[in-house]
Amino acid sequence: MTLQECYEAIGGSYEDVSGRLRKEALIRKFVLKFLDDPSYDTLCQAMESKNQEEAFRAAHTLKGVCQNLAFSRLYESSRDFTEQLRPGQDMQQVDAVLFARLKEDYRRTADAIRLLDPAEA
Repeated sequence: MTLQECYEAIGGSYEDVSGRLRKEALIRKFVLKFLDDPSYDTLCQAMESKNQEEAFRAAHTLKGVCQNLAFSRLYESSRDFTEQLRPGQDMQQVDAVLFARLKEDYRRTADAIRLLDPAEA
């Protein structure tokens, strides 16, 4: 899978990220580093332990990374979920459907990144 095909598969905007980072090698470098970012795992652990402050911080970080990389679909689901976790919100009212959507978008994104063609590097 090429980098552009990866962006298509994940509902991202290759045009936006290439306007920001300019070089395909740089885009590829940061896309691959995304898999090492601990924000998603931290979010899942914080949700499991019902730690709203940590969950908010992790969701907010994930949202920012996705925005910078123009992972549009995952950005939108992480943005929506971040708003549910804002301080002052009741964690008991967090929408499980939004969290499920975020997890599915993350899985789709990570799976597509793992399919990037190493020969393209």
